[in-house]
Amino acid sequence: MCLAATPAVARVNGSRPVATKSRARLDAVIDISHSSVVKDFSLTREKSHILGVIHKATEGGDWRDPAYARRRPQAEAAGLLWGAYHFGTHQYPGAQQAALFLATVQPNSSTLLALDFELNELNPANSMTLRQAEDFVRAVRAATGRYPMIYTNAAWADGKPMGPTGHRLHSQVGPKSILVNCPLWLGDYRSQPEVPSAWQGKGWHFWQYAGDVEDGGPRGARVRGVWGIESCDRNLFRGDEKALSRFWRQETGRPPVNKRLAQRG
Repeated sequence: MCLAATPAVARVNGSRPVATKSRARLDAVIDISHSSVVKDFSLTREKSHILGVIHKATEGGDWRDPAYARRRPQAEAAGLLWGAYHFGTHQYPGAQQAALFLATVQPNSSTLLALDFELNELNPANSMTLRQAEDFVRAVRAATGRYPMIYTNAAWADGKPMGPTGHRLHSQVGPKSILVNCPLWLGDYRSQPEVPSAWQGKGWHFWQYAGDVEDGGPRGARVRGVWGIESCDRNLFRGDEKALSRFWRQETGRPPVNKRLAQRG
């Protein structure tokens, strides 16, 4: 994602790759942020056959991605499904971060929502806690009537030490956490991904298999190339094109019911 934290997952010692049960894997979703250079979304759709884009919208409780608002209509005009993600931090309460996210995104019935819940590599002490992530999800659920996706990796969600500092969650995501109700967007750059313990039996919906970094995936830089865009992450969807469309709209099936929360920020 924006801080390229997921490559650390591939270097976790003793982890056990776990394959998903579904055979259908559609390579048609990318995620980007303001740091990505977007030249032409039409080329992205027509030449690289990308169907969906998930764009960074916010971080913490006070930062909005400056490219989000102008790129959304461009992508939708090109026929792309549109989604938004929030990078969680420790500085602000989870509900406050959700308010900023919803106010920025202004989700409608075709906007996919996601929380990026991972190690903050640039400042590990500023990583979002499990309680903050749960409060974020509750706030989004209350405002929209649906659960956001959770972007994470097995090492972080299972409370294992990560990065040079060995930073970890104080408590791992357990089977009773509200996060388990959220579809899993898994970050893992190995040939087969490892699903966090709390999502065992459910598996992933999206798998970010390659990132825009030197060691960002087993398939090499060539597979990450996308027409019309420089610098993006690639994601597989567990299903075919029709299933992707159903999932995208199913997870975004209702407009906000709590307009006050959705308009704050």
